[in-house]
Amino acid sequence: MILQLDRRAFPLATLLIVTDEDGALRALDFQDCEPRMHRLLARHYGEVRLSEGQAPTTVTQALDAYFAGDLAAIDWLPTIAGGTDFQRAVWSALRSIPAGTTLSYGALAARVGKPNASRAVGLANGSNPVSIVVPCHRVIGANGALSGYAGGMARKAWLLEHERPATGYAGRISSGPFSPIRF
Repeated sequence: MILQLDRRAFPLATLLIVTDEDGALRALDFQDCEPRMHRLLARHYGEVRLSEGQAPTTVTQALDAYFAGDLAAIDWLPTIAGGTDFQRAVWSALRSIPAGTTLSYGALAARVGKPNASRAVGLANGSNPVSIVVPCHRVIGANGALSGYAGGMARKAWLLEHERPATGYAGRISSGPFSPIRF
């Protein structure tokens, strides 16, 4: 499989944008997580060759808009990911978590019809190849604490803080537990 790789600087970090010939996102990760991205691509698709090039304008414009504050701009971007049926169910459920909200691993497990599978949900969440657009950063511990993010906890906190305007909440994340936002 041949996919296209673009490296673009955004306010949070340089992102690796991997798309297919139809413009669907196959992976989106932080530049310093490139080895992880390659492992996930190989795990999900087998042999993958990445060809350097520009990502489709629709993808980069949507990411630019998201980082500029239009949090819904990435909601419509097409993504395709390999993985098991369970992983794909978890990743689909992640896309249903609105910007500015969080969900616990247990609540996400219940959403996919496996209420006792919070650990399996955590593993699926950690195998998500399309960071930010498939918003695994919106999943937190049952006690409200930030937990588990392949891109690093500082980036998870940054993304959640970036998305807080969607709720009208103007607070800051402290060094203590993160309080889930509820509507």
